[in-house]
Amino acid sequence: MSSPAGGNPTADFTRDGYRSLVAGLLERGYSTVGYDAVAPDERHLVLRHDLDMSIDAAVAIAEIEAELGVMAHYFVLLRTEMYNPWSDHGRRQLARIAGLGHEIGLHLDASLYPDDVAALNHAAAEECAVLAALTGRPVDMISFHRPSSALLGWSDDVAGRAHSYQPRYFHEIGYCSDSRGAWHHGHPLDHAAIGEGRALQLLTHPIWWDRDAALDPVAALDGFRAARDTVLMQALADNCEPYRAARRASPDDSTEPTNG
Repeated sequence: MSSPAGGNPTADFTRDGYRSLVAGLLERGYSTVGYDAVAPDERHLVLRHDLDMSIDAAVAIAEIEAELGVMAHYFVLLRTEMYNPWSDHGRRQLARIAGLGHEIGLHLDASLYPDDVAALNHAAAEECAVLAALTGRPVDMISFHRPSSALLGWSDDVAGRAHSYQPRYFHEIGYCSDSRGAWHHGHPLDHAAIGEGRALQLLTHPIWWDRDAALDPVAALDGFRAARDTVLMQALADNCEPYRAARRASPDDSTEPTNG
């Protein structure tokens, strides 16, 4: 069956597109399961979201999934300049995702520990403990951010926890990703595993889907950057009176800083 995108790898990257994608998988007899329950020869769907850029974008996707009655795994970066999971807003957003019935896991930046398995394990243990303290929930699953090719299909656990690139999730079942904001290896509904009625791990990054109109990946990231700039401007105004006064005096400033 051909993809609803009609050959355009980014045409369906909207909230409605994501809803249609998951609904299409459900219509084909798939049910969402956690990593620990997936069976290769069953119509099991593991929904995975790596939060590379935004927690806010993830909330919108989590709400769509809750409406469809499905669960997903959300993997959170701790060492990133993109967002702050420890901020009051970040914590509330993660609590919202968990409250909708989804699992929270660690998105570990593997590029920080190249060719050093001991350091990778030590960092994973530390960061899992930090994330568990933040969310009040155990962290049982890890995904890698910017992994080396050696980690793709690596069979070992990390800090005593499973990870999403182990063979049973990466080779023994189907795998499909929206990496770089497009279906570079074909639409999920066209995946061989779907035709065969086998399990599938579907990796998406909420930043590509958090909008009502389809955008190319660069435009999507520019929109994210502009939104983050507004947040930073407000935080500066809230915490620094001279900046707040200067922004209020600027006729070109469309943001009206408040309290602080």
